[in-house]
Formats: sequence, structure tokens, C-alpha cells
Amino acid sequence: MARRPSADSPIGSALLHEVRSLSHPLRTPADLDPLIKRIGEARVVLLGEASHGTSEFYTWRAALTKRLIEEKGFNFVAVEGDWPDCYRVNRFVKGYPGSAPTAEIALSTFRRWPTWMWANREVQELIGWMEWFNQGRPEDDKIGFYGLDVYSLWDSLHAVMRYLKEHGNSAAQAAARRAVRCFEPYGEDAQEYARHTMLVPEGCSEAVVAMLRALRANVPSADSDGRDAFFVAEQNALVVKNAEAYYRAMVLSNESSWNVRDRHMAETLERLLAFTAPGARAVVWEHNTHIGDARFTDMAESGEVNIGQLARERYGEKDAVLVGFGTHQGTVIAGNEWGAPWEEMPVPPGRSGSWEDAMHRAFAGNNRMMIFPKSVSGEMAAWRGHRAIGVVYRPHYEQYGNYVPTVLPQRYDAFFFIDQTKAVHPLFPAQVDFQPEEEAPETYPTGV
Repeated sequence: MARRPSADSPIGSALLHEVRSLSHPLRTPADLDPLIKRIGEARVVLLGEASHGTSEFYTWRAALTKRLIEEKGFNFVAVEGDWPDCYRVNRFVKGYPGSAPTAEIALSTFRRWPTWMWANREVQELIGWMEWFNQGRPEDDKIGFYGLDVYSLWDSLHAVMRYLKEHGNSAAQAAARRAVRCFEPYGEDAQEYARHTMLVPEGCSEAVVAMLRALRANVPSADSDGRDAFFVAEQNALVVKNAEAYYRAMVLSNESSWNVRDRHMAETLERLLAFTAPGARAVVWEHNTHIGDARFTDMAESGEVNIGQLARERYGEKDAVLVGFGTHQGTVIAGNEWGAPWEEMPVPPGRSGSWEDAMHRAFAGNNRMMIFPKSVSGEMAAWRGHRAIGVVYRPHYEQYGNYVPTVLPQRYDAFFFIDQTKAVHPLFPAQVDFQPEEEAPETYPTGV
């Protein structure tokens, strides 16, 4: 691989020609046919986004997801969200007894900042469609909606306790109580717990591993969610174990905690595939920084991995299809610091010499979809900046910190380019009682 340059090189006619030659129109869902063909019988399709607040990224992912479910028999959607919140949405789309009566109410569970990331009109439309699609289908054939992330330490711990009070034996309940007592002094404050582990490096690790071990020693029981009950409790216990490891690693290095997080997401995806059905297939929604293969960005220089790389390594390049998304300019929903009220912000034109700049020029302002061959050469194999907007965004600083050095055709198998984009539509008002943090939280090291 060519050595990564320190700055984007000028864009020449050869690159523009090559970019055009790999592209297809992107106007209606019917235009997705070439990508559907490329996906073929792949087991996992990972769909990215260049921000967590752009409407077109959500709507095009939804359009592709619907076709994969209807035409290819995909079994579930897994997203960059917390397990407990997403499982409440799963209960809605599957019509479980006692689940939320509407899609909007199902999404009201997303109250932890950044709320707009999943509580938005675009996701509301998708899960409403999933609930409709599931009506009348056999229980085992219903399409699911799950969260892959690792942040719900306390919510997941409480969920394990509730399960064990109803289903667990005395040993498992005692192990869970010990874990709860270990975390109690920190008042459900992840930052406080992370700081404590600087003094006591082992933290609560032994307690949460013991809880998971005790849970697994129990015979699974069924409840109103049928065979899901034990799996959900086990997943919550696994979240607690990996979240504890994440926060402990966080005080050591961002690279270490990033890897804990993405390995957890990859492990959760694998568990879901195994649990759902033999040969189950999944659509994954996450940010480009998680979806695009880390080996073809500067993440590799820091020893970071991500779920896109891990999926290619685990399932093979034929069975793991990675799809990136990008835009030239528009608007986006984000906060100007961690926990701040969301705002609609401008997205300035793509930086000169970046992949976004190249596509804007090549496509003359039109939306296009690129599908990449297995190997590329020349200018297509060069390193260029590729924009990444996180939940924290400051447009006036973008030129200095929002571009990831990338070999685009190797980072992804396909790419959606939307030239002009608009902000996603949050379901709930922006927070108005915001108090600035003394320091930026570390839970999203790169804002994504």
C-alpha cells in the first residue's frame, strides 16, 4: 500500500474519470439494483454514515434495508445503539405483549444524549415499516431490531438483576448483588468509576465476570418474550462486563477503549447471528468510522480496529459488504460540545482535494452510488481525506479535524454520495437546561 501523504494531493482528470466510471445513478430505490447484485448472498451488510445527523443517510439506508429484508431474507437490523433501548424497539416491531403502542413511543426510550441519533422521524418511519412487515408472520420469522453498543452499564446491570429476581437461583442473585454493590459508590457516573480505576486498576471486573458466570450456570427460562428471555439477560450481563472493561481502559488510552467497544459490537453481532437462525443475515447501521475497514485509514497506525475490519476477517470479504456514505455540503444535527442542546448546523463544502471534493466535481452535483472492484490502482488507490462528523461538531474547525486519511475503494465495497444533504428530524426538542461539562467526556473519543 502506498505511504499515506501528509496532505491531500490535487485532483486530476484521471481520478475524475475513474470515479465516474465506477458510479451508478442514485435517484430511487430501484437504482439500488447494482448494489443488491453485488451483495448477493452476503451474510452481513454494514451501512455507514458520515454523520449521526443527516437525513439522507438514514433514508437511503432504510431504502436498502427494506429491499434486503423483502428480497434477500435478511433477519434483523443491528445499530450503534444501547442494547436495552434497542430491545424495547425490538419488542415493538415484533408486537410483543406490553410493548409500545406506536413507533414514536417506542423511540421515546432514547433519552440519553445524543437523543436525536435514533429518536428521529427517519428511524420512526423504518421501525413503523418493520412492525407492519412483521404482522401475521410466524414468531421465528419476524424481523428484529437490536443494539450493538457498550454504554448501558447501569441499565444493563439493573436488567440482569430484574431477570435473576424472577428466574435466578440464590447463587446467581448473590453474584449480581455483589456487582451492584461494587458500582454503588459511583452513583451511576461512568466518569467517576473510570477515574477510580486509576487507583484500583481491577475495579469491579471480578464482580461482573462472576455475575456473568453465575447467570450462565442457570437453566434458561421462558417468559412473555419466549426464547429471548435468557439471551437478553445474558447479553445485558455481557454489556456490563465489557462496559466495565471499556471504562477501565478509557483512563489508559482512547485506542484501547475504542477496541474494547468495537470488539464488543462485533461479538454482539456474532451472538445475534448464531441466536436468530442457522444462516441468519444482518444489516448493521453505524458511523463510517466503525463500518469502513480500519486498515485503510490512519486508525491502523494507532492499533485501532473496528467492526468493519473484524467482520471482513470473521466472515470473509464475500460475506461482509461494507457501504460508506458521504456528502459535499448541507446541514446536520449535532451539538457544539458534549451534552449540549442539539442544533441544526451548516456542513461546509468538502475540503479541497478530499474524496468529497473529487465526487462533487466528478458527478457535477448529482447523487451517485459507487461500487468498487476488488483491486484498484493509480489515483483511486491514493490516500485522501474523507469527512467524518461526530455528535460533537464545530463546522468552523472542520478543515483541521474532521477528515480521516482513507483509501476509499479499499475501506468500503460501495459508497453512497449525496451532494446536498439536510439535517435529520429529531423527535424530541433540544435540551434547554444544559450545563456545560467541566471537561469533555471520554465516552466517544472521536465523537462518533
